[in-house]
Amino acid sequence: MKLSLLFALTCTAVLAVGARAEGPKEPEALKSVQEYTQKATAMAKETFTALRDSEAVQQARRWLSETSALAKEKLARLKEQIVEFWKKTPAS
Repeated sequence: MKLSLLFALTCTAVLAVGARAEGPKEPEALKSVQEYTQKATAMAKETFTALRDSEAVQQARRWLSETSALAKEKLARLKEQIVEFWKKTPAS
């Protein structure tokens, strides 16, 4: 997906450069190419933002699952320590 988006932006840039090279003879063509370029750029930004957000969410989920497993292990050890402490404490 990144490659096809990059290809589309490259083609748009080539069209924009070609339209500028022709000069002010065809301002409508230049305007339409600029609008297309702006739309393609906005679309690319949205796509990359969504991709980055998706990757961030995946990393957060991984971190939470790893951290929760570690927290469970620590709680289990703490529980064992409390049980051992109660066993060693003399009954009153």
